Amino acid sequence: MINDSELDFYEKIKNWDFSMIKYTKESLTNWNLYELLKQSSDSDSIILDLGTGGGEKVIEYFPDCKEIIATDFSKEMINTANNNLIVSGRKNIIFRQMDNLNMDTPNDYFDIVVARHTCINANQIYKTLKPGGRLFVRGVDKLDCWSLKLLFGKGQGFNDEKPISLVDYENILNAGFKFVELVPIHVREYYQTKEDLMALLLKTPIINEFSDSNLDEEIINKYISQNTTKKGVLLIRRYYGITATK
Repeated sequence: MINDSELDFYEKIKNWDFSMIKYTKESLTNWNLYELLKQSSDSDSIILDLGTGGGEKVIEYFPDCKEIIATDFSKEMINTANNNLIVSGRKNIIFRQMDNLNMDTPNDYFDIVVARHTCINANQIYKTLKPGGRLFVRGVDKLDCWSLKLLFGKGQGFNDEKPISLVDYENILNAGFKFVELVPIHVREYYQTKEDLMALLLKTPIINEFSDSNLDEEIINKYISQNTTKKGVLLIRRYYGITATK
């Protein structure tokens, strides 16, 4: 089960929309989840999206296929997603609440499962995919924003003995998937102002994870003084992508 502090965090956030934060980014890795999804789907595809948040990415980037079921364990996130769906006018998406670690989806049903920045149970995903179905995972790795985490001495994955990317990779292999590939994804993000950077850090669990909303302003100012460039305040992101086939 998802722990209570994590659930409470996302219930308060209610959406996963970062459009008000002013920043630019440069991807250093040629791995694009949405391009892979487009290449692997057609008009008859049935897709499951795990950890959909407020549904913004599903509505904007997922293909116009037969059916998309998008889930999140936060009721408030799903409420936001359904409101966003009404505005979008899309007809092939269903948003509903579900715990990724206790999936209740049917066996051998989906052509594609997508998991974005969320915990997974590889065995349950394997069961719900059709034979030959594809799994795409995009996650946040331990070294994400590492120089900032070092200044704070804490953060998401900071004390993990094994990075979550390797945990997911091994679990997916052990579940029986074939053609499993793990790709490190490096991105440079440039935040226009201190307020933009703070908006990100207060809306995501990068530093404080799920239990605290306070950030030491002295440490933030030190980081900004050390990482300000002509393009803005630099934040080096470390993600990972996994592709696999049932």
